[in-house]
Amino acid sequence: MDAVVGVDTHRDTHTAALTDPVGRQLASLVVRANADGYEQLLAWVSEQAPGPRLLWAIEGTRSHGAGFFRALSKTGATVTEVDRPTRRARRGGKSDAMDALLAARSALSAEQVRDPRADGAREAARLLLVERERAVRHRTAVINQIRDLVLTAADQLRERLRDRSIAKLVAACQALRPRSTDYLETRTRIQSLQRLARRIRALNEDIRVIETDLQNLTSSHVPDLIAEPCVGPVTAAQVWVSWSHPGRIRSEAAFAALAGASPLEASSGQRTRHRLNRGGDRHLNRALHHITLTRLAIDPATRDYVNRRIAQGKTPREARRCLKRYLARRLWRVLEHQRPPSPTP
Repeated sequence: MDAVVGVDTHRDTHTAALTDPVGRQLASLVVRANADGYEQLLAWVSEQAPGPRLLWAIEGTRSHGAGFFRALSKTGATVTEVDRPTRRARRGGKSDAMDALLAARSALSAEQVRDPRADGAREAARLLLVERERAVRHRTAVINQIRDLVLTAADQLRERLRDRSIAKLVAACQALRPRSTDYLETRTRIQSLQRLARRIRALNEDIRVIETDLQNLTSSHVPDLIAEPCVGPVTAAQVWVSWSHPGRIRSEAAFAALAGASPLEASSGQRTRHRLNRGGDRHLNRALHHITLTRLAIDPATRDYVNRRIAQGKTPREARRCLKRYLARRLWRVLEHQRPPSPTP
C-alpha cells in the first residue's frame, strides 16, 4: 500500500490522519460528518496521498462512522475497522488528531485487514434484535413492577392476584375494576395494575411481530443455518449478525474466539486444563449457550457427549464449553458454505 488514512469518527465531525506505509504522519484534516464533508475528505486524500493504493482505518464503522463507511463502500475503497485506542496508547495525550493517527498505526500493525460488518439484510436483522432485546427488558421491568404492586396491596386484592403465572396475573390485572367504595390508594393501585397489564400485552405483540420478521429474514438469507437442530430465528439472527458475510472471519477458530467459546490455557505444574473464555461477543456467546441448553434438553447424542466429557475429568461447565466450541465450528462452516439467499422484494 502507498498510504493509510486513519479516521476518528464523532457525531458532528470526522478527523483524518494520512500516514505513509511506516506510520509517519503526512497530513491531517477535520471535516463535518455529512455528505459534503465526506466528499471533501475524499478529494483531500486524492490530492495528498503519495499513491493510489490506500487503506482506510476507521474507528466506529457501525456507529458514528457508519455514514462515511457507506460512502467509502460506494467507491470500492479498502476499509478496515479499528478499535478505540487503549489507555496505554493514550499515555502521551488525547485528541481527535492523535486518535486518528493511532487508528492508522493500529491498521499498519494488525496481522490482517478487519472487514467491517455488512449492511442490507444483515443490518436489518441487527436492528430487529436490538429492538427485541429492549422490548424484552422493558417487559421484565413491567412484570417486576406488577409483582411489587401486588406484594404491597391490601389483603383482599393480594389474595386475588398471588400465586398466579405471569400470563394469568396479567389477565387478572387487566380485568380488575375499581369500585366507588374502595379507598383512594386501592383505586389508584388497581388503575396502575390495569395500565401495566395493557403495556405487557402491547409489548408481547411487538415481540411476536419482531420474531416473525426475524423468522422471515433468516429463512430467506440463511436457510441452512435456521435448518440446524435447535437453532431458532432469534439465535440464528444473532449468529448471522455476528458473522456478517463470507470471508470476514478467516477460520472456524477465529469464529470460536469471537464467540468466547475458544479454550484458554489455565495449566499449572502437572495439571493441564483449559478455562472459560470471558471475552468475545457476549451476544453471540449467549446465542450458542441457548442452543447448547436446548440440545442438552432434547438431544440424547448431545447428552451422551457431555457425559463422556465429564467422565474424562471435565467439569459440567467445561463440558458445555467444549460443546459450544463444537457448535461454533459447525455453524461457521454452515454459514461459509450456505446456499445463496432467495430473492426478496
